[in-house]
Amino acid sequence: MSTNIFWQESPIGKTERQKLLNQKGCVVWITGLSGSGKSTLACSLSRELYTRGKLSYILDGDNLRHGLNKDLGFKAEDRVENIRRVGEVAKLFADAGLICIASLISPYRKDRDACREMMQGSSFVEVYMNMSLQLCEARDPKGLYKLARAGKIKGFTGIDDPYESPLNCEIELKEKEGECPSPVAMADEVIAYLEDKGFLKNQ
Repeated sequence: MSTNIFWQESPIGKTERQKLLNQKGCVVWITGLSGSGKSTLACSLSRELYTRGKLSYILDGDNLRHGLNKDLGFKAEDRVENIRRVGEVAKLFADAGLICIASLISPYRKDRDACREMMQGSSFVEVYMNMSLQLCEARDPKGLYKLARAGKIKGFTGIDDPYESPLNCEIELKEKEGECPSPVAMADEVIAYLEDKGFLKNQ
């Protein structure tokens, strides 16, 4: 990084922005295998927050690869840079006072932990979609597992590339009787946590 750059302070800070929005900025980081329901939860959570008058924004892994991260592939070093960039953007959204919902496979534990370290205090909420590979592969909404099994996609998480489960996530959502919980039920569990930790009010 260049040494001849300087941080420009803003006259309006995070405290003032949070007061304006009547909420506390944070990052809800949803991680799990492809097909585990990450994007479904992100959309349901954003909708439920909206009905409560709370401002959120979704950073979806696939969507970001259409723009911010379109120059990155799926090699290990590209995956690391992908998560680093998303972490930095999520940090900005949280600083703006928004509830930033990041929905990415983010398979490597050290990369997720690096994003956590970017945040101040306890404003990083890791949500682990603990759905079995069997369930995710059966769901396969994008047909990616079928392609990976056929050898048409290399380095696919859960097939020929590892997924490292979180060790100390704030929320763990599990399948029930071989099924993924309903989007509303999952969103309600996350909202209950956010309420309990005081993120949905500025007091």
